[in-house]
Amino acid sequence: MASGPQRPGLSEVRFLTVAEVAQTMRVSKMTVYRLVHNGELEAVRVGRSFRVPEPAVDEYLKKSYFRAG
Repeated sequence: MASGPQRPGLSEVRFLTVAEVAQTMRVSKMTVYRLVHNGELEAVRVGRSFRVPEPAVDEYLKKSYFRAG
């Protein structure tokens, strides 16, 4: 087996609603839906709604950082 970073099991991952992600990122729910539909933010479809794994939000925000100036 490869000895890379350990990903938590699904039972250990916290899944956030679109509203929770929007609140965390301080954007609209529509922006979160757009990110999910464009494939920029990982999500799982549960019935008619989406759930976003918390690590996916962290990863998206890390990739989005840039230095100004």
